[in-house]
Amino acid sequence: MPETVQLFVTCLVDTFFPGIGEAVVRVLRRAGARVEFPAGQTCCGQPAFNAGLRSEARPIAEHTIRVFEAAPGPVVIPSGSCAAMVRHGYLELFRDDPGWLARAEGLARRTYELTEYLVDVRGIAAGPGAPTLGARWPGKLAYHASCHLLRGLGVDRQPRALLASVEGAELVDLPGHDECCGFGGVFSVEHPELSAEFLNRKIANLESTGAPTLVVADTGCLMHIQGGLRRQDRSPRVVHIAEVLASV
Repeated sequence: MPETVQLFVTCLVDTFFPGIGEAVVRVLRRAGARVEFPAGQTCCGQPAFNAGLRSEARPIAEHTIRVFEAAPGPVVIPSGSCAAMVRHGYLELFRDDPGWLARAEGLARRTYELTEYLVDVRGIAAGPGAPTLGARWPGKLAYHASCHLLRGLGVDRQPRALLASVEGAELVDLPGHDECCGFGGVFSVEHPELSAEFLNRKIANLESTGAPTLVVADTGCLMHIQGGLRRQDRSPRVVHIAEVLASV
């Protein structure tokens, strides 16, 4: 019997990149999971939380907890930032409320970022002889490690292992791969000049690799970097890792 997972698709995927959501579903099914989508899900509350608006973030977080409490199985999120919010932000948000804190801890224990779930739970590309997804992607790929995924969740080995298992792909080193792209949610709004400088450095580093494609695991980074490339009329493109893993 396939394991049933609950897909928390995120606001950016749902609103701007529905194709990524479809790729996530294909990848999870190919990994042997049955995918459900709790229809009542909304924002995780991170934008308000990061802006210091804790009273506004709390009802959003409470709603998310209620929605996923009613849906059994692992919760899989194709975004390091949203996964970090559920795993860590909620615990901080409810630290002075024992009842809600216990419920938040329950959700946090069953929440995974997509690549983390694929490698650590399903065993995809987990080591020599491990199963793969049968993905094919010809050419060079550079990988950008988003801040919340790398620092908030400590996830770096998993996306690299998955990309290394893609047939036809050559994973090349991105200088400053672990440096912020400049998005940072509200950071890009509150500090636009700094955000633009971070973005310019990320684009220059990408072009130095000669890779036509940059892979990210967070749609915030994707939207920010791809927007900069288009405004500067640069040729590389940015894709979510689910799009690479879903390719055949």
